[in-house]
Amino acid sequence: MVDVLEQLLPHISFERHDLNYVPEKAVQWQIESVPCLLVFKRDELVQKIYAFHSVPYLYETLRELAE
Repeated sequence: MVDVLEQLLPHISFERHDLNYVPEKAVQWQIESVPCLLVFKRDELVQKIYAFHSVPYLYETLRELAE
């Protein structure tokens, strides 16, 4: 799903982290469950998305936040 978003929103940077290898990030970002999409704007965490629903839902959410 995120692969599709990367193609649709090329101006947005995406990163993937496996919390098994960086558990300190789970604590730092207070991640409650996985998968979790964290949205940062200017290095500030602005939203956590746990239920991905669909590509159109995520596309609209990220597009609006990127404005």
